[in-house]
Formats: sequence, C-alpha cells, structure tokens
Amino acid sequence: MSVTKLDTSGLRCPLPVLRARKAMKSVQEGDILEVLATDPDAQQDFPAFCETTGHELLESRAEGEVYIFRIRKS
Repeated sequence: MSVTKLDTSGLRCPLPVLRARKAMKSVQEGDILEVLATDPDAQQDFPAFCETTGHELLESRAEGEVYIFRIRKS
C-alpha cells in the first residue's frame, strides 16, 4: 500500500476537491491519497466527495489550521 500526498493549502472551495479528484486518477486501487487543506469547507466537501465517488474516507482530522484527509481509492 502506498500513500500519495496532496497539499492544497491556501486553495478555496472547490479547488481542493477538484485537485484531489485529478490526483486520484494516478493512485492505484487500494492505495491512499492524503490531502492537506486549509479551507474550512473541506470538512464537508471531502466526506461528500467520498460518498459520491465510492472512495473510503479513512481519516479526517484537524491539526491547527490544517485539515488532513486520508482517502482509500476503491
């Protein structure tokens, strides 16, 4: 299992999700995309993204001003 990191810090909705969708194309099935975001809207956007795409949201947490999402490609 490999982890691909995507830093979308400083980007506003909908760019973090759009960048994640594009990055997910190069992630192998079963591997993880870890996204860093600073837009507070990402807390709602990424669960919705996973629900609509079928990917699994493994983790969603905040470290200070940064939101971290770990998504397994299905």
